Amino acid sequence: MNGDNRFKKTFDVSGQSALLPGFQRLSIASYNIQAGIHSSRYRHYLTHSWQHLLPTKKKRQNLERIAGLLRPFDIVGLQEVDSGGSRSEFIDQTEYLAYHANFPFWSNQINRRLGRLALHSNGLLSRLKPHSVHDYKLPGLPGRGALLIRLGEDESPFYLCILHLALGRKARKRQLDFVSEIIQGLPRVIVMGDLNCEVNSPEMRHLLDKSNLVDPIEGLKTYPSWNPQRKLDHLLVTPDLRTENIRAINFAGSDHLPIAMDIFVPVSHKREAA
Repeated sequence: MNGDNRFKKTFDVSGQSALLPGFQRLSIASYNIQAGIHSSRYRHYLTHSWQHLLPTKKKRQNLERIAGLLRPFDIVGLQEVDSGGSRSEFIDQTEYLAYHANFPFWSNQINRRLGRLALHSNGLLSRLKPHSVHDYKLPGLPGRGALLIRLGEDESPFYLCILHLALGRKARKRQLDFVSEIIQGLPRVIVMGDLNCEVNSPEMRHLLDKSNLVDPIEGLKTYPSWNPQRKLDHLLVTPDLRTENIRAINFAGSDHLPIAMDIFVPVSHKREAA
């Protein structure tokens, strides 16, 4: 585990207004961006597969579309980001989205390096200054990680845990057991990301039973983006967080749909100037 303040700063954004006495509404999103590769048909897994190896201006154009989608949000967790491989023109896609969507703070977690070709990562975009960012490697084969972010320095912090879990069920169970341990006892937690399983799977039910997390709405479908049949992308919360407006967003930018919700936190959590 590495605990530090290794978020990066870009530039200033405007403040926000409180909607409830003593509280403010924050908009949260999670999105698997598939390294900027646009997919809208099953056949694109074959016909667009070369984009996992080679650069193309289409990825940058798609990233600009994704930046436009994310601009209204306060906090975004990203999965399947390329942090500067040759296939992405050596562009750190988290930094690129932070700049083009006007997020003042960003952080990434490189989990798998494929030489100069690709740097598979999780990412954070935030309009609130993180107090700390902890980088965890998840159990199982190398290449999976979790970002645990604390926001707020007062007595009312809240925490984000950004994940992209393994494809195998046994590995996912070990990873979710690990996650339940690192969030144990923390107040106001959001576990977000592509968990590669649905809420009724044995490993997810085990996590919910063990961790006190709840799924605010179970009926959403997020995968595949062009004909959603399964909910693989999740925003799980502890019961001490009030949530509203939970939704999957109909947006063709990846093979997953973005998922979003609003939360309410004390007004002491301020947007920071650059």
